Amino acid sequence: MEYRFKPQGVCSSEMIINVDGDIIKSVKIVRGCPGNTVGVSKLVEGKKIDEVINLLKGIPCGVRGTSCPDQLAKALEEIKAKI
Repeated sequence: MEYRFKPQGVCSSEMIINVDGDIIKSVKIVRGCPGNTVGVSKLVEGKKIDEVINLLKGIPCGVRGTSCPDQLAKALEEIKAKI
């Protein structure tokens, strides 16, 4: 199933996440730092939602208090609540 998430406080503008049950099939992060966002997207493919939340939640980017990985964890928490 495809989910769309609007991150807050980061450079990316949207996260498009496909999951099958509790497994992440793909992630596309729109805008943001391409090397980092593409890298994170590839690293999380095939992993369980809870595993990725535990790895990424709370990672900061500079003084923002959040980051694209942290926002991805928040998106996954929202998805988890719906499935």
